[in-house]
Amino acid sequence: MTTVVGSAATAGLDPEQLEAVLAPRGPVCVLAGAGTGKTRTITRRIAHLVDSGQVNPGQVLAVTFTARAAAEMRERLATLGVAGPGNVVAAQTFHAAAMRQLRYFWPMAFGDMRWELLDHKFRMVGRVVRDLGLDASDRDLLRDLASEIEWAKSSAVGPEQYAAEALRVHRDVPTDPQTVMRVFAAYEDAKVAPNGDRLLDFEDLLIYTTMILQSDPSIAEEFRSRYRSFVVDEYQDVTPIQQNLLEAWLGGRDDLTVVGDANQTIYSFTGATPSYLLDFTRKYENATLVRLQRDYRSTPQVVHLANEAIGKARGRIAGTRLKLVGQRPAGPEPIFAGFDDEISEVVGVVAQIRKLIRAGVQPAEIAVLYRVNAQSEAYEEALSEAGIDYQVRGAQSFFERPEIVAALRRLVSLAGGPPPPMQPVDAVRHALHQVGLTESEPKGANARSRWQQLLRLVEIVEAIAAEGPQLDFAGVVAKLEERSKMRHAPVGAGITLSSMHAAKGLEWDAVFLTGLHEGSMPLGRASKSTDDVEEERRLFYVGITRAREHLHLSWSLSRGEGRGAKRRRSRFLEALVPVSKSAMDFEPLPERTEPDPDVLAALTAWRTRFAESEGIMESNVMSKSMVRAIATAVPTSIEELAKVRGFGAERADVIGRAIIEVVDAALPGKNAKT
Repeated sequence: MTTVVGSAATAGLDPEQLEAVLAPRGPVCVLAGAGTGKTRTITRRIAHLVDSGQVNPGQVLAVTFTARAAAEMRERLATLGVAGPGNVVAAQTFHAAAMRQLRYFWPMAFGDMRWELLDHKFRMVGRVVRDLGLDASDRDLLRDLASEIEWAKSSAVGPEQYAAEALRVHRDVPTDPQTVMRVFAAYEDAKVAPNGDRLLDFEDLLIYTTMILQSDPSIAEEFRSRYRSFVVDEYQDVTPIQQNLLEAWLGGRDDLTVVGDANQTIYSFTGATPSYLLDFTRKYENATLVRLQRDYRSTPQVVHLANEAIGKARGRIAGTRLKLVGQRPAGPEPIFAGFDDEISEVVGVVAQIRKLIRAGVQPAEIAVLYRVNAQSEAYEEALSEAGIDYQVRGAQSFFERPEIVAALRRLVSLAGGPPPPMQPVDAVRHALHQVGLTESEPKGANARSRWQQLLRLVEIVEAIAAEGPQLDFAGVVAKLEERSKMRHAPVGAGITLSSMHAAKGLEWDAVFLTGLHEGSMPLGRASKSTDDVEEERRLFYVGITRAREHLHLSWSLSRGEGRGAKRRRSRFLEALVPVSKSAMDFEPLPERTEPDPDVLAALTAWRTRFAESEGIMESNVMSKSMVRAIATAVPTSIEELAKVRGFGAERADVIGRAIIEVVDAALPGKNAKT
């Protein structure tokens, strides 16, 4: 049966999408770049297969990686009229599909033996660690051990192979590999009860379903008579045990459509690998290969930058690179902004956000993206002080995170006792050392995340102490506690704050990529491995392609005011930043080498008054070094002010006119350029 021209399944598709939809049954690989309509394409393909009578809806199993993506797929299929009661396309996550199948087939395979789902590994890992005589008090270590077990099982690596495999892939192991191996083996043994009943974790759902289908021909035949056509979304993110399950489902058949983009592979640390996508046309020599490269999400300016960024990639994945072609009308050029320090960067970003909101961009269509969650705090504070609501995606807001709640509780308790015999900041560091603030960055993802959050808490304390040098330890802690209570409650309609990983699959009208300096993008530890650096580059690419129209990329050259420019901007920005667009590349006005004393005094006093009137810290208005830079340049127009190193057009839009008035008033009868 041929497709009716103009049917719902084929209407409105571009030539490449139509090619994928109309491809014959059998192996089909769709390489779909960001914003090219991959979900639209694969749901239309399913609808076409059903409409043309090639397959019944109930014989299709479509799998993806998140419940949200699966729900979107079901909704689109329902709109196309191929999902209904009693005759429905199954669109589920790998784990949901495996759980449903396991519940049905388990009694056939194991009789009266029972199983129960282990929702979380943490308690079980803690138990076996204690049973092995190891220290179970370090909760971060327990979480990291659980993560290592999850990675190993997802990678189809057993306890006996763990140490060698972790070494081979340069795994960031939280403790010595032999200890992980012992805990892993004990964990697997502890899930089996003396009577044979079992606890199954989420990886086991896939492993046991695969084992049943591979070992029992009658069960395999029943399953394969039910499901005849398979679709896998985000195929670059499959793990070895997911691929094993997929092959067990297929049972040697090849009615399989996969969709993915190797240049969006950003989850290798969980066991995901793009190798199955890259090898698809080798495995299935008769496969249909379609490339979707027309980008309907982003403006040509954003698309061009994305292509330039990923064009620097190296390695096998780079060989499959898709060159996106923007389909939207032209928009604004991406903005690059460099700053002297992190505070200046945050202020500049928030100033640009306010400008966009005044121009009519809805707050819910604006996102601030960063590499690690600890970077959210500065933006939470600045947005709160600006009266702009926000929501933190994929994590709690900074002062609600368990490690920060515990740390603050400890500091408040200590502040009620005798004053410590050291400076307030040193006292805070000493107190936080007891809850994970070590001198150097620890091993293990969870321990490192706690360390990053605590380090950020110390930086906040340093800023409080700098603003109030008269404060003792109790006073500093009181200010810190006050700050934690002043935050706006997150709301659904506000600015989105998100890590770049958590932003995958989402999009906004305006995106701010922040903290783009070496050590953050790419992370410092990633620089030890070429593969890790390339994954960080792909994460940068994913961040760029979240933007529909407005894209702002920023970095800072130091952690805090007065610390010196010890950083350099990310290597991923090299050859991307137009000289005229970089705030750090503006030529300073050269006529003066020292600040005018009258202008310096006037600006310092104005900064204090403005901060008090706005209820914010003086450093969030301008750093002291920036005040000196303006007093040295003595600009007489907003255009000249914007050229002062680190100031930029965004800040000038907010406070520029007021600063020019202060400068003019401080220079009666003087020639500003002498």
